[in-house]
Amino acid sequence: MSTTLTPASTAAPTPAPEPTVDAVHDHLAQWVLDPEYPCLGARAVFNRDRATVVTTGRLGSASSSLDVYQALRDFGDDANPDEGFTSLVAAFGGQAPATERAFEDRLWTTLQHLHDFDDTPWNPEVSSDPADVDFSFSIGGVAYFVVGLHPQASRDARRTPWPVLVFNLHSQFEELKASGRYEHMRDLIRSRDFDLQGSVNPMVADHGEQSEALQYSGRKVDSSWQAPLDREGMAP
Repeated sequence: MSTTLTPASTAAPTPAPEPTVDAVHDHLAQWVLDPEYPCLGARAVFNRDRATVVTTGRLGSASSSLDVYQALRDFGDDANPDEGFTSLVAAFGGQAPATERAFEDRLWTTLQHLHDFDDTPWNPEVSSDPADVDFSFSIGGVAYFVVGLHPQASRDARRTPWPVLVFNLHSQFEELKASGRYEHMRDLIRSRDFDLQGSVNPMVADHGEQSEALQYSGRKVDSSWQAPLDREGMAP
């Protein structure tokens, strides 16, 4: 049975029940495994039960960010990309951001907290400069592509009852490119996204053609946008 995807409201979001691990996992599994859902990588994660779900408090609070940091360190230590797609899914409680811009601000506040907590060098295989085409977020020496989901997302495929950050191993995308499978998967995802919403996400670029930082929040931004990430102390 197909899951109904509803438009984002322009009003302040009605608070969803506080997230629990089971509720978040079950909602995302039903949603992502719906035949209409466009992202094939996400489908692979839930098809193979390779999603690690954690829940915490308000997105952007230091205490919630610390919970996510500790979960990411454990996840990064245990993750084996050779076993297939895997993701850490962090869901946040409390009042959700009322706009896409507010969500973007809190997402980057959280990523700044995570970096400030981290005591390990940036992954040497990626850039620490959010403007660089080779940028990827790094925690515990592991590089991640971050996907933000929230109730006010303009893209149907990014709309969830709670604010959610999904941390995908950067190495998964590199492996897809090396194996020659990336272009085929990319084209399928774009076709499915068009079928779902009538347009292709304008912020989705080919891997390695522009900084992935522009895609993290899902908000449409122009070329003048800069990621609000303080790089002081980052390894080059």
